[in-house]
Amino acid sequence: MMSRLLREDSPLRCQVIPVTRVKQNCSVIWCAETLRGGVVDPGGEINRVRAFIDERGIEIERLLITHSHPDHAGAAAELAEQLAVPIEGPHRAEAAEMTRMMALAGEHGFDDCRPYRPDRWFEDGDTIPIGHQQLIMLHCPGHTGGHAVYYCEAANLAFVGDILFRNAIGATGSAENHLQLLYSIRRKLFPLGDDVAFVPGHDALSTFGDERVFNPYVSDFAAEDYEHIFDDSRYRQSHPLN
Repeated sequence: MMSRLLREDSPLRCQVIPVTRVKQNCSVIWCAETLRGGVVDPGGEINRVRAFIDERGIEIERLLITHSHPDHAGAAAELAEQLAVPIEGPHRAEAAEMTRMMALAGEHGFDDCRPYRPDRWFEDGDTIPIGHQQLIMLHCPGHTGGHAVYYCEAANLAFVGDILFRNAIGATGSAENHLQLLYSIRRKLFPLGDDVAFVPGHDALSTFGDERVFNPYVSDFAAEDYEHIFDDSRYRQSHPLN
């Protein structure tokens, strides 16, 4: 999958490969200068992913996981074995969700899913080298407790998993999780800049600026109904969201 939002002259290159029957956006990323790279959310169909990697001559150094749902992480263990690379992420608050991944895979028919354990848990603000480029991990709970977003400032690009979509937001399991999700988007992602493009977990790419205008859940207009909650001292004390 190519998009006008993925710059061909970017210092961090990206190829989005929709995988599994739910078309999850697995991303192969690499440093344009060194051809060293990584794979974000290898959820399945790793033969297609490996074919692209081999065709471009990319040296994969790590796999990055945004969250532990089977369409995003179901093939991580197998691909890590094949490439002899570590699995990194998400945030350690994902540990409980990870234990439920195989049950979720069974419920939704992801028969090729395998359990995984990360070689590295991330903390909010950790950095990840991709050749000469760098990603920053942002802990963005809501869809899951340890959901990670990976942001490259030099490329003006973020990989947001199932937190945010074009004109939509991620599913949540409770009103509290929903508020966490809104906080993650409004207070952690949007401040990165309107011109930042993002790869969502599914469907088309967008920019944070477009979502601030058009997204019916997190636009500036929509946020007038709830954003004041985030500034309430009682909420901040009971919800330490980084």
